[in-house]
Amino acid sequence: MTEMLLAVDNAVVRYGPVVAVENVSIEIRAGELVALIGPNGAGKSSLLNAIVGAVPLASGRISLAGEDVGGMAAWQRARAGIGFCPEGRRIFPGLSVRENLVAGASGAAIDLEQRIAETLDVFPALAEHAARPAWQLSGGQQQMLAVGRALMRQPRLLVLDEPTLGLAPAIIDEVLAAARAHASGRRAVLLADQNASTIVPKADRAYALHSGRLADSSNALTGQVSVQPFTR
Repeated sequence: MTEMLLAVDNAVVRYGPVVAVENVSIEIRAGELVALIGPNGAGKSSLLNAIVGAVPLASGRISLAGEDVGGMAAWQRARAGIGFCPEGRRIFPGLSVRENLVAGASGAAIDLEQRIAETLDVFPALAEHAARPAWQLSGGQQQMLAVGRALMRQPRLLVLDEPTLGLAPAIIDEVLAAARAHASGRRAVLLADQNASTIVPKADRAYALHSGRLADSSNALTGQVSVQPFTR
């Protein structure tokens, strides 16, 4: 049986009295690209932030390859194999493309030059701009750089938050192709996005969030896709 890479059990995320995620359970196996879809404010980012350690769980459990990571800081989860590309890119605008990639590999015992070359092979549009400051890149190129930075450590679980937001269709295809290629062997991808009609056909499975819960009623999100968790 394929290895269970991520298991989230009855996760609850609170911001003071506000419940952002309520009793959500999801599973991701090695080799899968799993989509998490839902409208703005559905709780997608809150769940992802809990997985990567940016916000604490109020209750519930998160495990990576069978190990409970609830007590780990974000940097420890990164070393354990969770890579994160947050919403809004958050690249270092004053650093070059290459320097951003180097920052993504911080602390990893890797052949740095080989990994940079491999990442630029994934996104050839960045290769010719390797020495250029990141702020000079187009929006699509900046998103490629953000994903590429997350790929530098070759994480077992790559977590992407709204990676297609504001991108042209051709750039979306490149970003999703990179995610699909990463989800192989003992690695997997969790991709959260509002763009259900584009993301769902590319995923192996999908979960839908609505108001912080896994959705279970039709037409709650877009009216165009089933909102029930499903398997292709």
